[in-house]
Amino acid sequence: MGQRIPEETVEHIRRSVDIVDIVQQYVSLKKQGRNYFGLCPFHGEKTPSFSVSPEKQIYHCFGCGAGGNVFSFLMEIEGVSFIEAVKRLAPRANVDLSHVVDDHLPTERTETATMIAAHELLKKFYHHLLMHTNEGEEALNYLLQRGFTREIIEQFEIGYALPAWNAAVTFLTNKGFSLPLMERAGLIVKKSGEDSYFDRFRHRIMFPIHNHHGETVAFSGRAIGNEEPKYLNSPETLIFNKRNILYHFHEARLPMRQKQQVVLFEGFADVIAAVQAGISHAVATMGTALSEEQARMLRRNASSVIVCYDGDRAGIDAALRASETLTEAGCYVKVAMIPDGLDPDEYVRKYGADRFRHHVLDASLSLTAFKLEYLKRGRHLQNESERLRYIEEAVREISRLSNAVEADYYLRQLADEFSISLDALREQMMIHGKKQQIERKQERRETVILPAKAKLLPAFQKAERMLIAHMLRDKSIAFTVQEAIEGAFNIEEHRAIAAYVYAFYEEGHEPDVSSLLERIHDSQLKRIVTELSMMPINENISSAELQDYLQCVLNYPKEQLLKQKEAELREAERQKDYERAKRIASEMIAMRKSLYFGRRGING
Repeated sequence: MGQRIPEETVEHIRRSVDIVDIVQQYVSLKKQGRNYFGLCPFHGEKTPSFSVSPEKQIYHCFGCGAGGNVFSFLMEIEGVSFIEAVKRLAPRANVDLSHVVDDHLPTERTETATMIAAHELLKKFYHHLLMHTNEGEEALNYLLQRGFTREIIEQFEIGYALPAWNAAVTFLTNKGFSLPLMERAGLIVKKSGEDSYFDRFRHRIMFPIHNHHGETVAFSGRAIGNEEPKYLNSPETLIFNKRNILYHFHEARLPMRQKQQVVLFEGFADVIAAVQAGISHAVATMGTALSEEQARMLRRNASSVIVCYDGDRAGIDAALRASETLTEAGCYVKVAMIPDGLDPDEYVRKYGADRFRHHVLDASLSLTAFKLEYLKRGRHLQNESERLRYIEEAVREISRLSNAVEADYYLRQLADEFSISLDALREQMMIHGKKQQIERKQERRETVILPAKAKLLPAFQKAERMLIAHMLRDKSIAFTVQEAIEGAFNIEEHRAIAAYVYAFYEEGHEPDVSSLLERIHDSQLKRIVTELSMMPINENISSAELQDYLQCVLNYPKEQLLKQKEAELREAERQKDYERAKRIASEMIAMRKSLYFGRRGING
């Protein structure tokens, strides 16, 4: 059976860990005033609405409403249990929780941990075969001849899979792993119609693929020589989704944040060559087109991306697609052009690291310049018709720019290159601009449902929110509210939050939203608490203002009852039941007096 973590231990860990340090591992934050802001990791956005408060030790997104403390953050972003989140943070507080077992882990979580453990052990096995056995000598020499150093092989934990059909099967069996589970992990394959298995990777150089914590979750096996396929990759599994992982991201995250720039490659070998060339902020996609998830991941960690794909036709086409995806995610994009149809790995080996840095990366083109070069591909610009078509398409591309100075810069370039009147190009650009405006309006009419205007909250709801916001910051205000209205909040969530706040202070705690959140298990309530705790309020609330909020809350049920009586009065008059109408009217007068004198007592 698992052991319960004592509450005082949880509290010690929470107080010992700075939420800003933890969030910064996932989100690039900038300080603004008291708080830190960045792009929300829980939903796609281009402008930062995600706020972290070091003072309150909580986070809140004003866009999607996500919020909580440091444990909540890890639970939400990693999909782990509360106990697992506490265990991950425990070393930062010098607390050993390795003996604690989470009894409530779902089967999927335990399978995930087992799959990762198998990948980690197999990675070490493959690496040992490459570096320390006669069987791995051919693969090691192959790597050394291609310019890999022993140091870089060690750094990237590259390995070698034996040619045998059952080397991994035997290894995993001896380590006690379930073979059906290992098949689901993508490490072995079941023979058709038989109850036996064989290795997925054989006689290949093995590149381990890590998740963003540095845990091995997949492999890419490169053929030695000209065997096909050149690369054999792990299938998608419970722990490996190509859309959500970038090669070398776990190592590149810190340098890319420091530089606010990342270099994006297509292949693993390109990243390794770049790291050898001193470019630590290098990552690669998983052999597929850049996904929206990967683009958002990069944008959260760096503002600028240099796309450095192969110099052949396919690589240039892929670079254009990746650039557009990155632009949509809010990145500033440049494109590094590799000459002679080479890939980055080949270029570094042929010309060296310095030339790659200075002649390729430092000379990278802006996205517009790259698109203009892209439009020239395959065109015979000496031909008048081809030249005019290119100019027309180039002007159309320039007209899409929102920056007037940038547009003017490229128009002047175009005018100089082809000896054309700048005024003529500007006139043509205006025509394209008007067409695009019409097209955008048409698209909005056809596809976009305009959001409804933000609904104004009723007075009683605003009053309840303000009361709770003050209660979260001031114990004496909480007790004043408790004495005045107890649980008379009109909104169910507010009643529940008030109950938590009263109990928290009655236990002797001082105001501490992060600690309070540990007692709240409902995710919706947590979101409301973090939102209200981040809401700007007048810290020095007057007694009159406080009483006004209280009366507004207390009056709401009476006002609702008065509306009900008004409806009853109209119905009685419609039925010509004058006695009943008289009685209702009398009740309404008494109710209005009660409301009036209540307000006078506050304001008068």
